[in-house]
Amino acid sequence: MVSLSSAPGELDLHLFAEGTHRRLWQVLGAHTGVQEGGRGVAFAVWAPHARQVSVVGDFCDWDGRRHPLSPLASSGVWHGFVPGAKPGSLYKYEILTPHGHLRLKTDPFARSMEHPPHTASRVFESRYRWHDEAWCHQRAERDVLRSPLHVYEVHLASWRRHPDGSVLGYRELAEQLADHVLGMGFTHLELLPVMEHPFDGSWGYQVSGYYAPTARFGNPDDFRAFVDHCHERGLGVILDWVPGHFPRDDFALRRFDGEPLFEYADPRLGEHPEWGTLVFDYGRGEVCSFLVSNALYWLQEFHVDGIRVDAVASMLYRDYDRGDAEWLPNCYGGRENLEAVEFVRRLNQAIREDQPGCFSVADESTAWSGVTRPVEEGGLGFTLKWNMGWMHDTLEFFSRDPVHRSFHAHELTFAALYEHSEHFLMPLSHDEVVHGKRSLLEKMPGDEWRKRANLRLLLAYQLTRPGKQLLFMGTELAPFQEWDYRSQLDWSLADQPERRALAEYLATLGRLYHAHPCLWESDSDPDGFAWIDCADSDASIFSYLRCSGDDLLLIVLNATPVPRGGYRIGAPRGGAYQELLCSDALRFGGSGYQTRACVNAEPVSWHSRDRSLCLELPPLGCLVLAPAAEG
Repeated sequence: MVSLSSAPGELDLHLFAEGTHRRLWQVLGAHTGVQEGGRGVAFAVWAPHARQVSVVGDFCDWDGRRHPLSPLASSGVWHGFVPGAKPGSLYKYEILTPHGHLRLKTDPFARSMEHPPHTASRVFESRYRWHDEAWCHQRAERDVLRSPLHVYEVHLASWRRHPDGSVLGYRELAEQLADHVLGMGFTHLELLPVMEHPFDGSWGYQVSGYYAPTARFGNPDDFRAFVDHCHERGLGVILDWVPGHFPRDDFALRRFDGEPLFEYADPRLGEHPEWGTLVFDYGRGEVCSFLVSNALYWLQEFHVDGIRVDAVASMLYRDYDRGDAEWLPNCYGGRENLEAVEFVRRLNQAIREDQPGCFSVADESTAWSGVTRPVEEGGLGFTLKWNMGWMHDTLEFFSRDPVHRSFHAHELTFAALYEHSEHFLMPLSHDEVVHGKRSLLEKMPGDEWRKRANLRLLLAYQLTRPGKQLLFMGTELAPFQEWDYRSQLDWSLADQPERRALAEYLATLGRLYHAHPCLWESDSDPDGFAWIDCADSDASIFSYLRCSGDDLLLIVLNATPVPRGGYRIGAPRGGAYQELLCSDALRFGGSGYQTRACVNAEPVSWHSRDRSLCLELPPLGCLVLAPAAEG
């Protein structure tokens, strides 16, 4: 137990109102300790419009007359100490609104909450002891942009379950997930939101408890153990984080003290028509402190390595998903939400300054300039941006029958034109396998064999081109059905020979990725990628180089089911080239078309190069070659 001061201090309140407080969870919420010799819990909550605030809970029979809180001058913060409360106690705030109504609200800073559908906050005191000091030390020295980043995206409730259908706990998930994804060469897990949320069908994206890991899988220390285990195994953890909107559930943030508080008051700013949710008021200092502190909370208190910020475009544009008369222009008459821009910059600056080695990823779907440019250079300051343009174009190309691909080669090549405008991550995420979009396998044209060949080709292309990459869970099982959050993945597929072959293929891609720095070290370097030929659209064959220092790979994609014998491409240097990967190999479920394990560069000029290689290209296949080691 620690000794508690009587109330948040003046500096805390000043920084809170200013929007610059970065450790707000240490000041507001419920904190166990000793005050005037007695054990109990100190409570502090922001409710500036309230006429009265009391804390109620199982320690006082939920009687609001027992523990009224006191206001701190004009700060809007109410505080008090409850001797009868303790770790594990359930509580809420009883708020008397300006209109004389009583409302029960969960604590916006609750570090633990009841298992849904129950909604009470729970006093929590962490007793966890970390074991990831070496990981965190190495992380602080790591340049994410020049390091491997191969992400496996996971929805914890539907990855795997117990035989009776109940969900696994955080600790069970950690061990099983680490075993599974490390075998395929992934470097990081990305978790769909684990913050507490009332509705399973939101997949976690409608958050009601921003500071509480969902109780569906255990308590906050169980989640700490999850992250710790991943780090001990050499696996990073990224969290989806949702500062763009929050649900209307009356027990949570909506009209918290009887008036709009966390949300904009004007519905033309404060409501998302498409999602039926509310928008944070980014112009309010206290809200910015709440959100920036929350991001840092997960990075500091749970040691997570990065956050993926959901729906950034919805924050940046005032007219996002709104009709002409449904939004308000900014003070200059524009559509940009200048307050949200400032908030995002403040967020990324705080992460960079406070959590060395941690990073942020923007789910930003527009052409906003400078998303990953440093704040001091006028950018938003994100580390990486999801390349949604690449994703849409690539899936459009691969969904086409190969007979038509020759007319749409630009869908595969266009992304190279803007490759270095941002630092990109290429997602094939959960959003692409739901709501009638079909599974990745089912998007592919042709019979089942061709579907699987196309999928292997797509995965090889994603991994060998510039940029970090993300795959949603279950890709290794190649299901025909879309993802369903209500049940686990169909693990029975893993026993089928063609699925085992695909899992082996993913593992081989993972080993290739780790073994060759040119696939991750030079993503941001314009000299790290070069086309050999992107103009053979008639044959739908694409070839390119990846290089970093002495490490060089040559990649050839044949996007048709027609094998190409004696196909010549320009070579960057002389000597022998070793085949490192053929996606058409029998062991991967391919046709086993006979390629050349080793081929010598010939003094034949081709593709503006002095030497060239004569290759045997498999149908719907990818070849990866490297200069053979001398001797």
